[in-house]
Amino acid sequence: SAMRKRKTADSPHSSTDLSEGKEKLRLKQEVGLISGVSLIAGTMIGSGIFMSPEWVLHHMGSPASSLLIWAACGLLATFGALSYAELGTIIKESGGEYIYILRIFGSFPAFLFAYTSVILVRPAGLAAVCLSFAEYAVAPFYPGCSSPQVVVKCTAAACILLLTIINCLNVRLATSIMNIFTAAKLLALLVIVVGGLVLLAKGQTQSFQNAFQNTTAGVGTVGVAFYQGLWSYDGWNNLNYVTEELKKPEVTLPRAVMIAIPLVTCLYLLVNVSYLAAMTPSELLSSRAVAVTWGDKVLGSWAWLISLSVALSTFGSSNGTFFSGGRVCYIAATEGHMPDILSMAHVRRLTPSPALLFTSAMSLIMIMSRSFTSIVNFFSFIAWLFYGMTISGLLYLKIKKPELPRSYKVPIIIPIIVLMAAVYLVLAPIIDQPQTEILYIVLFIFSGIILYFPLVRFKCHPRFLQRVTLHLQLFLEVAPTTRDAN
Repeated sequence: SAMRKRKTADSPHSSTDLSEGKEKLRLKQEVGLISGVSLIAGTMIGSGIFMSPEWVLHHMGSPASSLLIWAACGLLATFGALSYAELGTIIKESGGEYIYILRIFGSFPAFLFAYTSVILVRPAGLAAVCLSFAEYAVAPFYPGCSSPQVVVKCTAAACILLLTIINCLNVRLATSIMNIFTAAKLLALLVIVVGGLVLLAKGQTQSFQNAFQNTTAGVGTVGVAFYQGLWSYDGWNNLNYVTEELKKPEVTLPRAVMIAIPLVTCLYLLVNVSYLAAMTPSELLSSRAVAVTWGDKVLGSWAWLISLSVALSTFGSSNGTFFSGGRVCYIAATEGHMPDILSMAHVRRLTPSPALLFTSAMSLIMIMSRSFTSIVNFFSFIAWLFYGMTISGLLYLKIKKPELPRSYKVPIIIPIIVLMAAVYLVLAPIIDQPQTEILYIVLFIFSGIILYFPLVRFKCHPRFLQRVTLHLQLFLEVAPTTRDAN
């Protein structure tokens, strides 16, 4: 059938009532503390720190207030990740928000999450990272002026197509690219931090005089500034997608969060200080690729090194986004919430090519129709809507089901703060500056109702869907997969 019914096998050894009916699996637990820290930090440090600083400054109006936003974003990401750590010790399954919403609120909200995530959220994230790569890849060819948007968008599209080919052909090649490009990412940030410290030592502190002057305090503008800053911290919840593969998740999950996110926050603050030491606020605002402008001012003839490192970093980050993109898609398909075809793998190459091709197509549509900043706002609105739902689920469990076994407990004030922040981030831009695209997003999320009841709830599967699935299987040379229970 086009939609697969989730097979269940009740077990008397189920750890909580939330996991009843869950297929009992034992994935290899190979991710330790160091690997966990690397996974969180490596995913978080992507394109955002090279693209978002000028937009945070643009919305906040002053250097000091923009630095406060960066620090607050780090604190919020830490609180969110600690709340998720408790959820991860109650519901010990991989799948992140999807599995938590499914186990706490049931099938319908989980379907809406999967539907929105697969069609909008993941493609939007990939599109934004590839646009960042394109800005830095073409910047050296247009010194002293902004790169033409047609060239940037065509380069971003070429990046997506190249990533599709790499990830569909060979898993090992994709993982090797991630490891190599992580080194480029850290090199670029290290050069920027050291360069900034040297400039401060030489007395270049003009950007920090009257640092709060021209600060904007509008409810909506602060919300949008948070969107841009939080984009750089996205990935704080990644460890919850591999909970079943963690060694001692009750210890590893909170420890990895407490090490990785404060480290990334300090690094981001130092990088922003470095940008402001090298440039005046007006120069930073006029830059399309802030790290390239920094390189031109600080490194002179060696500026190409920064441009190359950032391009490599963002390419590696987009590859990581692409590589992990099939996880929610696959788990949702096994629960009967997505078409079977999206959970299938190539029969010889063993890569999830249908999910990758679908994500690629949706990302190309977003790149052609939107700019970097609008995609980030679009992504952040949906993401924080579902983060808020997930955190409200944790509060429900803490209040209504305190007897559930949990080896780690976060103080209740922390998820309350995160939930309040999520409500603010979702509502503030709507109240202050209502935009029609937000209405379209909400309508799209609820359009899932039209699909859910006939296809999932009542399992009405038209025969033509079965034929389409069969033809796609033959054309793409893919077959259903089974989760490894070894």
